[in-house]
Amino acid sequence: MTNNHVPGKLLIAGVGNVFLGDDGFGVEVAARIAVAELPDWVHVVDYGIRGMHLAYDLAGGFNAAILIDAIARGGKPGTIYVIEPDRPADPPETDGTLAANPLFNAHGMQPDVVLGMLDLLDAADRQVLVVGCEPASLDYGIGLSEPVAAAVDKAVLVILDLVAGAAESDEHLLATKEWAHVPRDSG
Repeated sequence: MTNNHVPGKLLIAGVGNVFLGDDGFGVEVAARIAVAELPDWVHVVDYGIRGMHLAYDLAGGFNAAILIDAIARGGKPGTIYVIEPDRPADPPETDGTLAANPLFNAHGMQPDVVLGMLDLLDAADRQVLVVGCEPASLDYGIGLSEPVAAAVDKAVLVILDLVAGAAESDEHLLATKEWAHVPRDSG
């Protein structure tokens, strides 16, 4: 019996602004993962602040993605989170001008806006997990704070664990299991 199934591709996307301190967390983690030995169906990209590019790439052939970003959730700086995000139900509200619409601000597209845009690109079925880190500072400046820099290696291990779990399914879907070593939630 011949298996004609083509396994899906997994995108690992580092996002964030390296000029805003800990917001560069996703970029740093993506750089570390890019040199790891990964299956050929895994693609690692540093998107930085190119949210529009990320949205189009997600819609263009990836069936799953791990977004890496600094996420302020009120925890201790350096805390790693694995989040299965809720999808926005409606497009973001604006004052009617294109400049105010986050969909037309390629440098200001946060992950929630990127996820909302997937509906517009007919790609709402993409599976997405966010591996985030609680920032200590998002002020102007280059470089991660001490607790966030210390969390980079832990985030790399979490992501490699997610990739290993995805390798167990033919479609390379992400396992949405309970994480013993990191807080995990939906939304």
